[in-house]
Amino acid sequence: MSDRPSPLADPHIAFDPAEGRRDVVVLGSTGSIGTQAIDLVLRNPDRFRVTALAASGGRVALLAEQAHRLRVAQVAVAREEAVEELRTALKALYGSEPLPEILAGPDAAAQLAASPCHTVLNGITGSIGLAPTLAALEAGRTLALANKESLIVGGPLVKALAKPGQIIPVDSEHAALFQALAAGTRADVRKLVVTASGGPFRGRTRAELEHVTREDALAHPTWAMGPVITVNSSTLVNKGLEVIEAHLLYDIPFDRIEVVVHPQSYVHSMVEFTDGSTLAQATPPDMRGPIAIGIGWPERVPDAAPAFDWSKASTWEFFPLDDEAFPSVNLARHVGELGGTAPAVFNAANEECVEAFLAGRLPFNGIMDTVTAVVTEHGRPAGGTSLTVPDVLEAETWARARARELAAKATAEARA
Repeated sequence: MSDRPSPLADPHIAFDPAEGRRDVVVLGSTGSIGTQAIDLVLRNPDRFRVTALAASGGRVALLAEQAHRLRVAQVAVAREEAVEELRTALKALYGSEPLPEILAGPDAAAQLAASPCHTVLNGITGSIGLAPTLAALEAGRTLALANKESLIVGGPLVKALAKPGQIIPVDSEHAALFQALAAGTRADVRKLVVTASGGPFRGRTRAELEHVTREDALAHPTWAMGPVITVNSSTLVNKGLEVIEAHLLYDIPFDRIEVVVHPQSYVHSMVEFTDGSTLAQATPPDMRGPIAIGIGWPERVPDAAPAFDWSKASTWEFFPLDDEAFPSVNLARHVGELGGTAPAVFNAANEECVEAFLAGRLPFNGIMDTVTAVVTEHGRPAGGTSLTVPDVLEAETWARARARELAAKATAEARA
């Protein structure tokens, strides 16, 4: 075992600063991460150039506007039925100028991830980000990883492809750990401390969570994110996934990764060292800082995000996690320790349950109840360290189907 963190995300790796501008491919360009990344690029045209964009196809007008403003060579949409609408939107903006090449279909984002560039920013939401992650790594691109699910469901696959320092984390928590870990070697690390805002339901008991609504869950107190990630933050599933991600990125055992609730979301995570000192990375809540680390490392981007005004008084609070009201973190530790296809089952079942909750087909507490039932029924995971993509896909397909069955059963029983 090395005395340094896992080479998947190692701040000690000696990077050569890029000559001139870095060419960046942005996957998930119309989502929260993608739009903020584009804002950062547009404010730093001497440092970055976006060469290609990929999105699901649900916000075609925005995608066309991004492509035109950035003058990209390629644009991809996952939904093939969105191609004609996209072409029409592009023609309206480009006029007589040549249009960018349009790619479409479920493999389009992976094609762009392997295209010539320096860095691929994977800001896709969900496990569909696995194929682009693998494609970027196989092509030798630096991967700025915001799509935690691809690492969760395909851990061994990702680790087998990643070269030392090839992955730079973009999640605010893992970007914080990445920076704090630069202060010492792996042998110096006692534990990682991942912070959680606590979401909109901090302080509520399980009983008090029984009848919360979709609108309640989407009212995150500090972060503006998409609906799936916001619900994951309200159940703290997002934090459970981040614990698994920290284990995989930094090769720290699960019993040395702690979660604490920090409502202000100023401290994004901490590293406790063996001498008793703790290093915390802190900024006001803004994802442009972690994105800048992801696409700019080892150089920092001036004024990427706001800084604190230390002339103003502020209070920072930390609380222990309520495991009874929010069992997701302990369940995530369990599936992370099981390995193999267990994390894929956990993630897929959760995605289905979140969709059911957002559609009004499942109560809030039913999300984790159903995910727990699916994970328990799955039992011994397949694959282990020899995990394959077919293993992951088969496990996800089963987990999604079983989650839908159990969610439908729970809804029927509740209405009976």
